[in-house]
Amino acid sequence: PVEISLSYVNEAGSRVALGFITDITERKRAEEQLRHTQKLESLGVLAGGVAHDFNNLLTGVMGNASLALDALNPAHPARMFLENILSSSQRAAELTQQLLAYAGKGRFVVSPIDLTAVVREMCNLIHASIPKSVDLRLGLAEKLPPFEGDASQIQQLVMNLVINAAEAIPEGTSGSVSVVTRAQQVDEGLLRSLRAEAAIAPGEYVCLEVNDTGCGMDEATEARMFDPFFTTKFTGRGLGLAAVSGIVRGHRGALKVHSTPGRGTSFKVLFPAAVRDCTAAPAKTGVELAGSGLVLVVDDETVVRQTARAALERYGYSVLTAEDGQSGVEIYREMAHRVSVVLLDLTMPGISGEETLRRLQAVKPDVRVVLSSGYHQSEAVRRFPGRGLAGFIQKPYTAAQLAERIKAALQ
Repeated sequence: PVEISLSYVNEAGSRVALGFITDITERKRAEEQLRHTQKLESLGVLAGGVAHDFNNLLTGVMGNASLALDALNPAHPARMFLENILSSSQRAAELTQQLLAYAGKGRFVVSPIDLTAVVREMCNLIHASIPKSVDLRLGLAEKLPPFEGDASQIQQLVMNLVINAAEAIPEGTSGSVSVVTRAQQVDEGLLRSLRAEAAIAPGEYVCLEVNDTGCGMDEATEARMFDPFFTTKFTGRGLGLAAVSGIVRGHRGALKVHSTPGRGTSFKVLFPAAVRDCTAAPAKTGVELAGSGLVLVVDDETVVRQTARAALERYGYSVLTAEDGQSGVEIYREMAHRVSVVLLDLTMPGISGEETLRRLQAVKPDVRVVLSSGYHQSEAVRRFPGRGLAGFIQKPYTAAQLAERIKAALQ
């Protein structure tokens, strides 16, 4: 693409056309990148908002179903139906995780990750998730450098890429999907060929490659493959690759895709290597969930307040509720000497969660507050830096999960 500018000048009594031809390739590329970034930001805000509101509704479904299940004896015929409700609710919660991942609000438990170990642990699940006609080939490097990330998000990324690759192989035909891990040095030349939403620097990276021998993509499909809800499959949701894009963005990584119609597709994901060794997280031990004390629940959603009250009373707590930050602060001002912990919603109309926390701390600086949100903990930490929170619980949650988090805050 070029820009042509023409003008006429008088030269020795004659009119002469003077022309300038400017190469605008870089300007076009920058404009397209800006439009793409703005589209991602708009869709990210939409996806994050939908996920947050849906998680509020799921809190009522999962909380009440878990309470009803606890109240029934093991032989009751209704137990199977309640277990189905909980199972379906969990699948719906996983769907909102993909929306949050696309919105860049999905990373919440950061630790050093060994990519080879993650893929190896998922082998059985991967084999069970793809057709038997697809040959899965693994090329996993040993002693990879770790990278900082959230293990569950990386597992989701691997599953989405492998399932997407397997589904690219036409039904009724055989094909293969290869999953490769390795360390890779990234230089300036390779950086220019990568898809990255934020600036990344040359250096050592951990690489995941997923290649398939499927139908490949044409240019039009490749241009839209990371858009939420875009899918070429009859039964697809169109969230798999959108979630992959969000996870990579949230981990400060980069992507490279190469596809040829009729010859398959290759996805390469790069994560910046960390300097410290991977260490296994300590195993979680069982805890006694029953407790005592007065809990103040501040949430604008009626179903969440009712569910939290029923759940906490089920485990021995007394409960007060407030429908917004203002009434929550007023109740706490009168009952601060008795309230053991406050369960505070992050996003409320009127007085925000941040302002409510500030006012609660003005009443009693050492108030114990457990933050509750449909977003992940990373979003809460970003909005509440250095505020001395006693804990965090993400919606949706079961009655037992809420009781466990409240007891941990009291201890």
